[in-house]
Amino acid sequence: MAAPETSTAAVPTLYTNNTLRNAFGGVLSFFILLLIGVMAFSIRLFSVIKYESVIHEFDPYFNYRVTQFLAKNGIYEFWNWFDDRTWYPLGRVIGGTVYPGLTLTAGTIWWLLNSLNIPLSVETVCVFTAPIFSAFASWATYLLTKEVKGTGAGLTAAALLAMVPSYISRSVAGSYDNEAVAIFALIFTFYLYIKLIICFFQVCSWGGYTFIINLIPMHVLLCIVTGRFSSRLYIAYAPLVVLGTLLAALVPVVGFNAVMTSEHFASFLVFIIIHVVAFVYYIKGILSPKMFKVAVTLVVSVGLAVCCAVIAVLIALVASSPTKGWSGRSLSLLDPTYASKYIPIIASVSEHQPPTWPSYFMDINVLAFLVPAGIIACFLPLSDASSFVVLYIATSVYFSGVMVRLMLVLAPAACITSGIALSQAFDVFTGSIKFQLTGASSNTEVDAAETSSSTAESQTDAVKTEKPEETAKNRPSRKSKKKEREHGEKPSTKAKAEKKRLLALPLESSVISLLLLVLLGAFYVDLLIRCFLTFYMDISYCQLGVEPALVA
Repeated sequence: MAAPETSTAAVPTLYTNNTLRNAFGGVLSFFILLLIGVMAFSIRLFSVIKYESVIHEFDPYFNYRVTQFLAKNGIYEFWNWFDDRTWYPLGRVIGGTVYPGLTLTAGTIWWLLNSLNIPLSVETVCVFTAPIFSAFASWATYLLTKEVKGTGAGLTAAALLAMVPSYISRSVAGSYDNEAVAIFALIFTFYLYIKLIICFFQVCSWGGYTFIINLIPMHVLLCIVTGRFSSRLYIAYAPLVVLGTLLAALVPVVGFNAVMTSEHFASFLVFIIIHVVAFVYYIKGILSPKMFKVAVTLVVSVGLAVCCAVIAVLIALVASSPTKGWSGRSLSLLDPTYASKYIPIIASVSEHQPPTWPSYFMDINVLAFLVPAGIIACFLPLSDASSFVVLYIATSVYFSGVMVRLMLVLAPAACITSGIALSQAFDVFTGSIKFQLTGASSNTEVDAAETSSSTAESQTDAVKTEKPEETAKNRPSRKSKKKEREHGEKPSTKAKAEKKRLLALPLESSVISLLLLVLLGAFYVDLLIRCFLTFYMDISYCQLGVEPALVA
């Protein structure tokens, strides 16, 4: 009778230990995330620390001037502002030709700080907007990766994004361009989509929002084709199309393009398909199998007719356009030779050129070798979130190969998959070391516990057989159920232990592999420092009016 009391008393102790461990892990994760945010912010301040708080390059200066006007005159004047100094002498309607997300974000930050009696200038806010949002982007990467493969992978991916050179080049202090907030908006949009929420911020921030509104329908269609349709998927996607389209149309630079251009049509077609599939699943639960076949035929026929009608309307809308409703930049991505043939001014820009192979190593560093391992880890097992990451990395690799500027889109995907790969590798190696060090003692304890429990059970069975027959009549059912449950649990426990033993690596191999992973991380940081020195030397030479090639 002593054995059951011991096992019952051990349950609260085990529960308490797990609660304390989870609480300590949550606090530790919070402080690690805080340090990652500080690191992401601080490593982007070298140009300000070494020189001064300045805005560099042409587009950031234009955005700074627009933010100054917004802070001085208000949002209503900003929407109707005709600037006769931009594109001189033609001028430019600023409110209807720019993506206002960056200027509205910086203007809001400036207004909040001045409302709190923190008198910062508009220039100072513009200089530090990109480093601040780089920390936010790291935290958003943690949230997205955590939904895919857990906390460890999320922390690793956040740390990698904080240091990846491709993102640093677009988010240093003074680089006040759309990408300063757009990358955070892109990553956070994907996280909110997985968490069943929609976004509006990305549309305001960057023209690259078309990547999102096509990637998400592709993922929804992939889930439907592979039999992963669920109510969560429907709730996540249907409001995205309706509210997202309405909100996108409110941005002046987008306007009716949200329903008139070919970049948005994929979301509408998948919207119809997901409603047909949802209706099929609904009638499947309320009709008999025979009636269900008839109803499915009718629903699919009507759905195909509606899709054909919508496609016909879309074709009629875009037939008059020589580009079939696609913008020049979209066609440049779909057809890499289009810009050089028809839009030479786009092809002449250096950041619109295809990247060379060394560019991948310079921009994402050793992550290029970890991405394939991360993709494999996403398939073990494959979930809705991990399939989205695989689709994200596949499409971003293609688009980055067309235009070097889109290496910025590849960087977060590479950090997420590399973080998953590193986290899974650390879990395997540390788990193997722990199993090798504690496996023998734990197996001895398990065998002793099983022997004592079997002895106690035999003693209790002997006592129960001495009881009267009347009570024995009611006991066999409960006793048999208990034995069946125990016999069902013991093989599963033994099977898990056997599986761990088979998957465990030798102790020496695990230790050496961990050291190699640490060395890989050190190599990543060393190359990052070299990229820092090169990048900031170029900035300093440009500020001094000296060509870096001449100095070299």
